[in-house]
Amino acid sequence: MHWITHIRIVAALLIREMSTRFGSRPGGYIWALVDPAAHIALLTMLFQVIARVPSLGSSFPLFFATGYIGFQFYQASATYVSSALSANRALLNYPSVAPVDTLIARLVLQIATTAFVGVLVIGAISHGLKTPLTLNWAAILEAIFAAAFLALGGALANTVLFLKWPFYESIYGIITRPLMLLSGVFFLPDSIPHPYQDILLLNPVVHIVILFRKGFYPEYRGEALSLDYLYGFSGILLLLGTALFTASSRVLRNE
Repeated sequence: MHWITHIRIVAALLIREMSTRFGSRPGGYIWALVDPAAHIALLTMLFQVIARVPSLGSSFPLFFATGYIGFQFYQASATYVSSALSANRALLNYPSVAPVDTLIARLVLQIATTAFVGVLVIGAISHGLKTPLTLNWAAILEAIFAAAFLALGGALANTVLFLKWPFYESIYGIITRPLMLLSGVFFLPDSIPHPYQDILLLNPVVHIVILFRKGFYPEYRGEALSLDYLYGFSGILLLLGTALFTASSRVLRNE
C-alpha cells in the first residue's frame, strides 16, 4: 500500500501549504479572490472604451473572466508548483516524503483555489446577465484537467532546471512574461488571420482557454481548438519532465 502512504503525505502537505499560503486569517483568502477580480475589472474598463461589444457574447466581464480564469488554471499552477521543492526542502529530510509529493500537493491546492475563485467571480458576473448561463461542464472540467496536465509536466522539468541552473529561471520568466497576451485571453484565436493564427496555435495554453470558454458559450464553435495537439504536447512534456525529475531525484533530495 505504498500509494496510500503517498496520499496521506500529500494530504498533510496540502494542509501545510494552505496554512503557509493563506494563514489563519481571512485576509489571505480574500486576496486570492481580489487579485483576479481586479484584473477582470481592469480589462473590462479598458476594452469597453475601445469596443462596444466583446468578441463573444454581450458581456465584457464574462468574456474576460472565462479567458483569464482559464489561463490561470495553467499559469498559476505552473508557477506555484515549480517552486514547491525549494519551498519544502526541509521536509525532504524525512525519508517517507518523496520530492514529487510536494509538487502534487501544490498542484491540487492551486487548481482548487482557482476553481473556487472562478465559481465566485463568474457566479457574481452571471447575476448581472440578461440571460442565464448555459454551462457545458464536460468542456469546463476537461479544460481544468488539461491545464493541470500541462502545468505538471512543465513544473517537473522546471523544478530540476531551476535548481541546477538558477539563471534559467530568470530567462524562463522573461520568455513567459507575455504569455497571457498570446493565449487568447483578450481575443478569440479563431479571428486571427493566417499564417499568424497557425503560429499562435503552437501555444498549448491557447487551446486550454478556447476549451474553457466553450464551457460558457454554447454558440462558440472554437474551430481553432485541437485536442490532439494539446494532449500530444502535454503528454510529451510530462514524459520528458518525469524522466528528468526521476533521473535527478537523488540530486533533488540532497541539493
